[in-house]
Amino acid sequence: MHEKIAVLDFGSQYTQLIARKVRELRVKAEIFPYNHVPRDVIGIILSGGPSSVYEPGAPLPDPSIFPLNVPILGICYGMQAIVHHFGGKVEKGLKRE
Repeated sequence: MHEKIAVLDFGSQYTQLIARKVRELRVKAEIFPYNHVPRDVIGIILSGGPSSVYEPGAPLPDPSIFPLNVPILGICYGMQAIVHHFGGKVEKGLKRE
């Protein structure tokens, strides 16, 4: 297990589960605070969380993660953070998931 995935924690109750599922694939997963800039990783997962990117003081990843040239997966709030970073718009859905 030399390859490592960084899981950036935005407060999701599933962050530990996400890391465990990655480890079950025989890839090392390490959990870091949302604003950490991981080095020597093959990918980054942005966890979910209770916030919205439009809330004042909402946690956002350090922008320097995006040019690291590794795949980045956003789950729920993590995807909102990616969309927000690249200038996209996040809207409330018609139905709750």
